[in-house]
Amino acid sequence: MRRIAPLAVLALAVVAVPVVIAQAPGAPGAPDKTRVTAGTYAADVNHTMVVWEVDHFGFSKYTGIFGDVSGTLVIDPANPAASKVDVTIPVSKVTTASAGLTGHLLRAGKDGGKPDFFGPAPADAKFVSTRVVLDDDGDEAKVTGKLTLNGVTKDVTLDVDFHGAGTNPYNKKETIGFQAETTIRRSDFGITMAIPAVSDAVELEIHAAFEKQ
Repeated sequence: MRRIAPLAVLALAVVAVPVVIAQAPGAPGAPDKTRVTAGTYAADVNHTMVVWEVDHFGFSKYTGIFGDVSGTLVIDPANPAASKVDVTIPVSKVTTASAGLTGHLLRAGKDGGKPDFFGPAPADAKFVSTRVVLDDDGDEAKVTGKLTLNGVTKDVTLDVDFHGAGTNPYNKKETIGFQAETTIRRSDFGITMAIPAVSDAVELEIHAAFEKQ
């Protein structure tokens, strides 16, 4: 009986697991374009971020995050190519896995000289779209816009994927999510410290959620 009891409990657990999974609610968002409604949406600052990655000395990739991204998206499913996005990225809130490196990114230049990277009080970065080109399925797009970083403005094109849409169960707001990728060269924006030991190319991965206003 002592052996049979544990086996019975295990068998019951195996049978119960699929039942629990079947009863679990699905995610409120889904990659369904019919859920998107026209209007102006504001970035969810708590769930929108820009992840950056550089090559460090040819030994490894190093990653950091710009969070608290704010801004607006204007979209109309009947004319998605006319969509407009305008977002602000607070460079001063950059974070990495190392407190020392984060401090280095934001410290003043030596003896009053030019900062190595952003400096102690960097201006916010900004991206304003100028053109949206959708693929045939309408769930991917190339979004071109003006990126201003470190006081320099350049044209940048994002490869954007529609991630999902639905109603946030907590605040009841219609929400749209996207992810996007691009690569920039930091030297184009006057940030040249340690090139080429630390790569000039910076890979950007954007995760964005927008809530209808």
